Amino acid sequence: MLFDADLIRKVYAALPGKVKKAREVMGRPLTLSEKILYAHLYDDESLQPYKRGGDYVNFAPDRVAMQDATAQMALLQFMNAGKSRTAVPTTVHCDHLIQASTGAKADLDSALEQSREVFGFLQSVSNKYGIGFWKPGAGIIHQVVLENYAFPGGMMIGTDSHTVNAGGLGMIAIGVGGADAVDVMAGMAWELKMPKLIGVKLTGRLNGWTSAKDVILKVAGILTVKGGTGAIVEYFGEGADSISATGKGTICNMGAEIGATTSVFGYDQKMSVYLAQTGRAEIAAAADAIAADLRSDEEVYQHPEKYYDQLIEINLSTLEPYINGPYTPDAAFPISEFVKVVKEKNYPVKMEVGLIGSCTNSSYEDLTRAASVARQAREKNLSVKAEFIITPGSEMIRYTTERDGLLKAFTDIGGVIMANACGPCIGQWKRHTDDPERKNSIITSFNRNFAKRNDGNPNTHGFVASPEIVTAMTIAGDLTFNPLTDKLQNKNGEWVSLDLPEGLELPPDGFAVEDPGYVAPHTDGSKVEVVVDPQSKRLQLLQPFAEWDGQDLHDLRLLIKAKGKCTTDHISMAGPWLRFRGHLDNISDNMLIGAVNYFNDQTNSVKNGITGSHDAVPATARYYKAQGIGSIVVGDENYGEGSSREHAAMEPRHLGVKVVLVKSFARIHETNLKKQGMLALTFADKADYDKIREDDLISVSGLSTFAPGVPLTLTLKHSDGSKESFKVNHTYNEAQIEWFKAGSALNLIRKQVKD
Repeated sequence: MLFDADLIRKVYAALPGKVKKAREVMGRPLTLSEKILYAHLYDDESLQPYKRGGDYVNFAPDRVAMQDATAQMALLQFMNAGKSRTAVPTTVHCDHLIQASTGAKADLDSALEQSREVFGFLQSVSNKYGIGFWKPGAGIIHQVVLENYAFPGGMMIGTDSHTVNAGGLGMIAIGVGGADAVDVMAGMAWELKMPKLIGVKLTGRLNGWTSAKDVILKVAGILTVKGGTGAIVEYFGEGADSISATGKGTICNMGAEIGATTSVFGYDQKMSVYLAQTGRAEIAAAADAIAADLRSDEEVYQHPEKYYDQLIEINLSTLEPYINGPYTPDAAFPISEFVKVVKEKNYPVKMEVGLIGSCTNSSYEDLTRAASVARQAREKNLSVKAEFIITPGSEMIRYTTERDGLLKAFTDIGGVIMANACGPCIGQWKRHTDDPERKNSIITSFNRNFAKRNDGNPNTHGFVASPEIVTAMTIAGDLTFNPLTDKLQNKNGEWVSLDLPEGLELPPDGFAVEDPGYVAPHTDGSKVEVVVDPQSKRLQLLQPFAEWDGQDLHDLRLLIKAKGKCTTDHISMAGPWLRFRGHLDNISDNMLIGAVNYFNDQTNSVKNGITGSHDAVPATARYYKAQGIGSIVVGDENYGEGSSREHAAMEPRHLGVKVVLVKSFARIHETNLKKQGMLALTFADKADYDKIREDDLISVSGLSTFAPGVPLTLTLKHSDGSKESFKVNHTYNEAQIEWFKAGSALNLIRKQVKD
C-alpha cells in the first residue's frame, strides 16, 4: 500500500522552486538540512536568513506519527482543540504496551487483554479524526514509518524521541511532546529554534565486524549525551553513500542519545533501492528526478568547514566495533579496549542476556548478519552461554525473516522471538531472574541503557553494541570476549574462532507480509463517539490547567533538588507505569521517584517543609498542592535527557510544581515544560545551584515584565532568616510567554479556535 502519494507529489513539485528561492535569499550554497527546513516554513513570506541556535522559526511539517504510550495524552489534548479532523496525515502505532515475557503470541494475547480499553480508545479516536491506526503486533513505530511513510526531503514530527530514525531516508524527522503534535494536527504552526548544524564526514567503507551501529556509538562518545543539543547532525561523504538505508536509519535513531534535534543523510542510490523494495517505486522515481535538491549543494561537500558549525570526520575503513555503557550511551569503548575497561571497573564479567532487534537494529541486514553468527554456534558445536532475545521491528520484517530462515537460526540456539514491539528496550520486559536486584551484565542492540531502563534493576549493567557483536557475546556469555581476536572452546574441547558476519541489505526474494497490521480510519468520523469511563484507571479526560494569575511566585517549597543525571526515565518511569499513560492523576504517582535527592542521596525520599518528615516525592507534592502551596524542582545538567514523553512535564504541572530550575535542559523536555504552562528556568551562574537549601522558601519575581531575553530574579529565604537573590535565565520568546500566561499552549489553541 502506497501512503501519502498525493502529499509527496505536492512536496516534490514545490521543493526545487523553494530551494532555489532559499539559496537566493541566503546568498550561498545550502546544506540538505537547510533545504528541507526552508522549504517547510509555515509561511513562505517569512523566508529570511534565520540565525542558527538563536531564532525561533515556524514550520509546517508534512505529517505526524504517535506511539500508543504518548498518543493517549496527545489525543486527549487534541480532543480539546476543537477540530473535527487532523490537518495533516497522522498515524498511531501500538508498540509500547506489549510486555515481553515468554514469546510473541502469548505476550501479544496478554497485551490485547490487559490494554483492551486503551487500544479501543486509540482506535476510536483515530476513526473520529481521520488518523491511520497500526494495531498491536504491527511493529515498532519507527520501523513502520521507515517502511511506509518516510520520504527524502520531507519533514515530520513524532511523539517519540526516536522519530529521528526516518533521517535514514533523508527526512527531517523530529521527536516532540504531544502538545507539539496537537499544534500540527490542528493546522497551527510548529515552532522550533533554528538548529545549528554538525557535519559528520564519513570516508572509507565498513568492513568485517564493523557495522553502521558502530558509527553512532563512536559519535556518541565524541559528542556525549548533550553535545548534539540544538543541532541537526548531517552525515555525508563516500562512506555515507555506501551505508544501507536501514543502516543510515540506525545511525539517525541513536542521534537522540546525543541530544540532537535530528540526524539526516543525503539522498542516494541506497535510499532509492530501499524505497522501491518497500513498495514505493513511484516515490523513488520522483526523488530520483530531483535528487540534487535532496542532497547538500556540491560546494558544501567540497568545503564543509564553511557550512557546518562543527565538523567531525570518521574513516569507516579503520573504525572498530564499539561497546557503549553502562548506564549512559556515551560511554564509548572500541572493542579492543573494552576488556581492559571491564576489568578496571570491575563490571560483572558474566554476560547473562543478549537482546537484539528494537526500532534501532531490526532491519533485514541486521538480522542476516546476526543470524550468520548464530548459525556458527551450531556449526562449530558451541554451547550458548547466555539467554538470547530477539525483537523484530515490524510484522513485515518478522514475516520475511521467518520465511527466509533467519528466525530459525536464532531459535536453533535457544533464542526467543518476542512480539513486534518495543518490549525490553523501554522496560516492558518481564525478566526471568533468580534475583531482581543482583549485580549483572546484559548487552543489547538497543539505543538507551540508563539505570533501570530495561529491567528495573539499578544493578543491571546495560551495554549497547551492534546485533552481530551482541550475538557473539551471547554465545560466549562473557563480557571480556572479543570475537575479532579470541577463540571459544566448543563441546568437543576444541578452540574455535567465529568467522566474519555476513549480511544482505535486502531480501533476495523481496519483502513479504500477509497482514501488515494497518487499519484505515472511517471516511466520516463525525458519528464516531469516543467514550471514556469516568471510573477508568487507565484513561482520564483532561481538565485545562489554570491561567497565570498575573502575580510573581512567592514562597514556593522546594520539592526536590535532583543530583546528577535526571532523565525522563527518572522523572516519569516507563515499564509498569506505561499502563497509566492515559490517566494523568494516576501516572503522577511516579513523578520524580527515580531522581536522586541531593540532600540524602536517596531516591523517592524528600523532606516535607511543613511537617519536617520525609515522604515520597509525589506524596509530598500532593500535600503541598492540597495546602495551596506551589513548589519548585531544581535539577542538574541536561535535565530531561532521553525520551520525548510529555508526562514528565505534565505530572509536575498537575501536582502543583510552578518552576523547574536547572543548570541546563534537554531540548524536548524544555519545550514540553513551556507547552504545559510551566516556568523552565536555568541558573545564570551554575554555582548558584549550591546555594539552594532543603528548607528554603523560594520566590520568582519579574513576571509582570516577563519578556524574551530578560532574566528573572530568584530569591531564597533560608530557615536561619537570611536571604539571597540571583538571576535566572530563560529562553521564552513572545509566543511562548503567551503559553505561560494562558496556562498552556493548548489553552491558547482552544481560545484561538473559538475566536
